[in-house]
Amino acid sequence: MYGQQQQGGYPPPNQQGGWQQPPPGQYNTPPPQGWGAPPPQQQGYGAPPPPQQGYGAPPQGQWNQPPPGQYGAPPQQGWGAPPPQQGYGAPPPNQYGSPAPQGQWGQPPGQYPPQGQYPPQGQYPPQGQYPPQGQHPSQGPPQHQQYVAPPIPQSYGPPNPPSLGYGPQQTANVDVSQDVEKLRKAMKGFGTDEKALISVLAKKDPIQINTIRQQYNQRLMRDLIKDLEKETSGYFEKGLVQIARGPLIGDCYTLYEAMKGLGTNEAALDDVLVGRSNADVNAIKSEYKRLFGKSLEADLKGDLSAGTEQMYMMIIAARRAEDSSPVQPHDVERDTTELQRGMGNMISKNASSVCDLLYTRNDAQIRAIAQTYQQRFHEPLVKAIKSKFSGHMEDALVLLIERATNRPEAEATRLEESMAGMGTKDELLVQRVVRCHWDQGFMRDVSDAYKRKYGKTLARRIEGETRGDYEKLMVACVA
Repeated sequence: MYGQQQQGGYPPPNQQGGWQQPPPGQYNTPPPQGWGAPPPQQQGYGAPPPPQQGYGAPPQGQWNQPPPGQYGAPPQQGWGAPPPQQGYGAPPPNQYGSPAPQGQWGQPPGQYPPQGQYPPQGQYPPQGQYPPQGQHPSQGPPQHQQYVAPPIPQSYGPPNPPSLGYGPQQTANVDVSQDVEKLRKAMKGFGTDEKALISVLAKKDPIQINTIRQQYNQRLMRDLIKDLEKETSGYFEKGLVQIARGPLIGDCYTLYEAMKGLGTNEAALDDVLVGRSNADVNAIKSEYKRLFGKSLEADLKGDLSAGTEQMYMMIIAARRAEDSSPVQPHDVERDTTELQRGMGNMISKNASSVCDLLYTRNDAQIRAIAQTYQQRFHEPLVKAIKSKFSGHMEDALVLLIERATNRPEAEATRLEESMAGMGTKDELLVQRVVRCHWDQGFMRDVSDAYKRKYGKTLARRIEGETRGDYEKLMVACVA
């Protein structure tokens, strides 16, 4: 996943027919600026910015970008789009998320970025990021040493705006009274109209869902979440509640529940945090503190230890290069050398330097590093990671690379993993389906990737693993 990827979420172009679009002009007020972002361009789970000449930039039609006119007209130059620049090898249209063709991640000679767009020499990555010369590259720093994030690298372009539903304006001034009345009627009196609940909630985008929840609570002086929990049960209830919370609050509850009680559900942590944009991670940290009165960092430290704790501290430090940061050939060559040196072997490796390198690069940079690594060492980077790492660190690093390389296929794989083997991991299935469904265009890309990889439709696979209203809700989200 959200898919994600980006970045992150956490992704691919938004296809026509994404969200259920209200009449033109229904959303009259464009979201204000937030978290230091430029005029909001609503993106998906870690989506890259509007197309540019940079390596791996998607074609026009951002992932998780609202259809034109849905939330107010964007500025002439797009929602916070950086000025065109000569980057390195934009892929052909409709190939977002797929690996760059052999030898095409760099542009032909003589087409380098205009003067002044290169990062200042020596500032990328920051000084002190790798172990000092002479330090033994074993497993990183001693276990008692706390991770202290180095300074955030200089940005070479506009930062990624928050994804749709993660920005400061999460509701719209629109009339959703019919949806509110349908929800109340479906749960009022004896019995529950499950079909009506599914029809109202399954296809709404984040702004619509947050607006419905807010107006339901204010107009009826009730709590939509509590009503759903009272009137439904099982994984049907969990799916409805996950949707009704919206993506930001839903992610925060997923993280909280992953660390609640004995043990930790690292797969759920990875689903939410790995490959997400800096803006989304910062929004999650802020909302988590508001909801639970304790910082996400403190809860992660209380639940994890050693190298796994340090890795997640790097992830939530929100120090990824923004999507507007160009891919520079000399940086890619240096990063590939440092990556190979840090991996070493199972006995002698510097895990912290590998994590710090990869978790501070954007998706396009990771794709370029992966291609250069394979060309130089004749081995896929994912295979090398799997041979040198194990456990939770291996899982998170592999997910980061796979989301950067092909996010729809990465999310299709996560969905299959939640259904494969003996029994269904229903909690993960619900969270992953709902996270993908927030952008219906991306959901279609995931379904297409699933069919290509596994030879059957995602909806049919879900029908074979679920039952009743739970099955109907999940299928409605992916269909």
